[in-house]
Amino acid sequence: MRQSLHFLKTHDGVSLAWAVAGQGPTLVKASNWLTHVEFDWSSPIWRHWIQFFASRFRLVRYDERGCGMSDWDVDDVSPARWPEDLEAVVAAADAVGPFVLLGISQGAAAAVDYAVRHPQRVSHLVLYGGYARGWRHRGSEEGRRRFEAITELVRFGWGTDNPAFRRVFTRMFVPEGSEEQLARFDELCRKTTRPEIAARLLEARADVDVARLLRQVRVPTLVIHAREDEVVPLASGRALAAEIPGARFVQLDSRNHILLESEPAWRRFCDEVLTFVGAGQDAPDAEDEVFSRLSGREREVLRLAMQGHDNARIGQALFISDKTVRNHVSRIYEKLGVDNRARAVALAHEKKFGR
Repeated sequence: MRQSLHFLKTHDGVSLAWAVAGQGPTLVKASNWLTHVEFDWSSPIWRHWIQFFASRFRLVRYDERGCGMSDWDVDDVSPARWPEDLEAVVAAADAVGPFVLLGISQGAAAAVDYAVRHPQRVSHLVLYGGYARGWRHRGSEEGRRRFEAITELVRFGWGTDNPAFRRVFTRMFVPEGSEEQLARFDELCRKTTRPEIAARLLEARADVDVARLLRQVRVPTLVIHAREDEVVPLASGRALAAEIPGARFVQLDSRNHILLESEPAWRRFCDEVLTFVGAGQDAPDAEDEVFSRLSGREREVLRLAMQGHDNARIGQALFISDKTVRNHVSRIYEKLGVDNRARAVALAHEKKFGR
């Protein structure tokens, strides 16, 4: 499996790195804590996440401003920029919908904001380990003191050669991780940004407050949370599910904020996500080889045609012109070796396209 790396410029001039891998219906992952679109590809902490989604979807992900391959030295890393950056990545990736939107940890806030602004573009909303309010809005004195202590530890000890400072932080994310996994996570964090920027990014999490938007979510939503998550308490996940109309809640038996490949909770997470979005258990590789010739956009057009939509409705759903839809449809016929819509749709159903 391969990924392609890209860059875009935001409205305020920040360069964001984004990557795409895999084929199938589009899944966009909102940015979360200290990613690196290149290093995560081989990380024992994130590799299985990427492989799982990219083997079943056209996975689009990006580094938030301040870390990874995106610009580090930026003036504004506040939560107000998160949905704007997500919108910019969606536009650059030509993922105008309908697509699955994934929010992990603080990425849940940006995902909720986007889903409220653009409900017609999101087919399913998946929130894992997320929260609607940062610690400044939770009213917990103990939580405030703990958060401030961790922020100071990050600011003054993050960049040292001694991993002990980072280990206090990374062990919260994967308390059940092996020594090798923790060491690799320590190194990933050190390479991903500088200490002062890491502290600013951490402080920005404290200002998150999208609670007022939860009741406005109008897309199918799945909320998943680990029972003993040490980074984001279980109560935060339950609050998301309680406020989002019709949301389904799944509690996993794990202590890890980032699920590890070896734990049973990871397999359940995968099963729950696939069942929720209707993707089933089979990867796109199980499809007839002929469908591998279709581009990501052509696959989206075919999926909508299978749902009975005509060209006008497909164009509205994907925000493209009727002429563009016709061009995509013509290429689909050519690649599938058929001469009309009925035969293309029948072939797709027969070969279980997209399942």
